[in-house]
Amino acid sequence: MSYSVGQVAGFAGVTVRTLHHYDDIGLLVPGGRSHAGHRRYDDADLDRLQQILFYRELGFPLEEVAALLDDPAADPRAHLRRQHELLTARIEKLQKMAEAVEHAMEANKMGINLTPEERFEVFGDKDPEQYAEEAEQRWGGTEAYAESQRRAARYTKEDWKRVQAAVDDWSGRYAALMDAGEPPAGEAAMDMAEEHRRHITAWYYDCPYEMHVCLGGMYVADERFKAYYDSMRPGLAAHLEEAIAANAARHAS
Repeated sequence: MSYSVGQVAGFAGVTVRTLHHYDDIGLLVPGGRSHAGHRRYDDADLDRLQQILFYRELGFPLEEVAALLDDPAADPRAHLRRQHELLTARIEKLQKMAEAVEHAMEANKMGINLTPEERFEVFGDKDPEQYAEEAEQRWGGTEAYAESQRRAARYTKEDWKRVQAAVDDWSGRYAALMDAGEPPAGEAAMDMAEEHRRHITAWYYDCPYEMHVCLGGMYVADERFKAYYDSMRPGLAAHLEEAIAANAARHAS
């Protein structure tokens, strides 16, 4: 049996464009072609696609997925065991969050007021102000930090709602871009990186391209920033870093 690119896209829940991209970069080259030259996928191709999508769901960059799957010493069963362990860990975390949401729904329905500890226990010990002092120590002497502080002091509750709405909108669109298989150096990703830079400039401080590239590096080097961006979509921090660098290079030329 062999399947067309449209059929495989339907089976896997991905776009035809994503499959074309995987073929173009050599990640998933279909096993055959029709007489008309159209892609035809066999069962081995479907097995490989399943492995690719497992790793992508877990946040692995495409380059790393290719290296893992093309390792001649790799045991297919080892791939499955590793993916099972990673997925199980994620399921446990999501289950805890789901239980916390159900708890809140039940409490709201019954008119029960949750304690502050109960409301936020799902988020663990993360404190949004935890690194404020560190930020001041690292950047307190810079004009960017001073400007950020000046602007933030003037913002109202409605301003912060607009900031968060803009972030939510951007992150949703960036996640969709990644799901579509858009490369970091592609026009769409670079445009999203440029939007990210302009958001910083509009709300916090002037962010020239050189500074933006430095920020991109920090998003993957600092686990706290990496966790923040990867919470939007696994692998987003690394993808964004590359898109930021490509966008800066585009504007430098």
